[in-house]
Amino acid sequence: MLRNRATLQHKLLVNVLGALFVLFILDTAITSWTSVRFANLAHDRALHEIAREVFMHVKLENGQLKMELSPASERMLLADQDDRLYYRVLAHDGSLIGANAELPPASAGNGRGGPVFYDGEVAGEPVRLVSAQMQIEQGNAGTGVTVQTAETLNKRKRLARDILSSVVIPQLLLIILATMAVYYGVARGLRSLNALTSAVSSRSHLHLSPIETKGVLGEVRPLVDEVNYLMQRLSKTLDFQNRFIADAAHQLKTPIAGIKTQIELALRENSLADMRHSVAHLSISAERLSRLVGQLLSLARSEPGAADNIVLQPLDLRALALDVTMEWVPRALDCNVDLGFDAADEPVMVDGDAQRLRELISNLVDNAVRYSLDGGRVTVRVSAGDLQRLSISDDGPKIPVEERQRIFQRFHRLLGTQISGSGLGLAIVSEIAALHKAQISLEEDTDGVGNTFTIAFAPSAYSSANPHPA
Repeated sequence: MLRNRATLQHKLLVNVLGALFVLFILDTAITSWTSVRFANLAHDRALHEIAREVFMHVKLENGQLKMELSPASERMLLADQDDRLYYRVLAHDGSLIGANAELPPASAGNGRGGPVFYDGEVAGEPVRLVSAQMQIEQGNAGTGVTVQTAETLNKRKRLARDILSSVVIPQLLLIILATMAVYYGVARGLRSLNALTSAVSSRSHLHLSPIETKGVLGEVRPLVDEVNYLMQRLSKTLDFQNRFIADAAHQLKTPIAGIKTQIELALRENSLADMRHSVAHLSISAERLSRLVGQLLSLARSEPGAADNIVLQPLDLRALALDVTMEWVPRALDCNVDLGFDAADEPVMVDGDAQRLRELISNLVDNAVRYSLDGGRVTVRVSAGDLQRLSISDDGPKIPVEERQRIFQRFHRLLGTQISGSGLGLAIVSEIAALHKAQISLEEDTDGVGNTFTIAFAPSAYSSANPHPA
């Protein structure tokens, strides 16, 4: 976790300071170009003035141009403690009038007849040059000359460096201060993450209460909210699992103990008839255990937390109820119960999960057949209307009004009944009905004998658009 926080801090610093560094490089390049430009502007004027002074030593006598610049005057004119100066004077026809070095010509004028400044080389050394057209007047006559002067770049480079350093060094210091401020700011900003990490790491695996969001940064708040939502779902799932484990352990203990007892009795028997009798009881106990395990698994599948991801699809409740009822006909005959089915010919569409609705109907029919009197009747009805209704009527003992809510609780059984059961069937029905947002009710049967369980479903949206699906 510490490594992850260091990585986050590193990434923030790299992203922020990297951008500052890129801007610093760009600014340095622009400042460097600007400093060279200003250095040239400052010294180009002086170079042009030297060209004017050289021009003052050009004379026109008897129509002839000549250079009157003594060595002493030349040394004074071109004296400079930092750079070397060169000159060249050409007549209008290109003939040389005077020079102290061979200078490269200007490539083009500026279009306004003024001096032309450009870069070149003299004796392999970079120089800055100026080329200017000047006119010598004598009486009514006159002639033009081209004066070129050149200067090495020592003063210019030094001035450019001074300008660059005067701008870049303060900026560099500013970036260093900004780096320190950003580092401190990032470290301070991540303190809330450190506190959040401590709050999470100090918890046990069973501590799934929400993380305190007070003081959490706005950017981190959605993540903390999602973690809290995840822990809420995990807590709910663990509660369901613990509840299921406790229920399973409680309910499986008795039938397993019974099976062990039957096995011990069978092993003690000497006659084949007595052993078969014990094995027959063992088979009954195993069947009850198998049914109990199936109901526990069905209950686990129908827990709200375990069924969050199911998709309800349009289905025909009438056809489903008829199919399940037909499966229970042999069992009803064995119990001497008249099992009937009553529904219209039209489909009754609801949105549901077919497997879970089969379990709901099967548990209601099983409950009705199991508790109906010998020779009694059980009727499964499906009707359509504002709500789609599934009803199962039986001829069993009437359930008192004060018990009609409690019978849907897990492992609750009516006192005085001798019918074997786990007390899970109606709890499964209640869970599946809640999963489908269906209303479940229990009333006395209309004929005055037994009870009627009714599950009311909202009609499927599919049924209103196409009441006769293919």
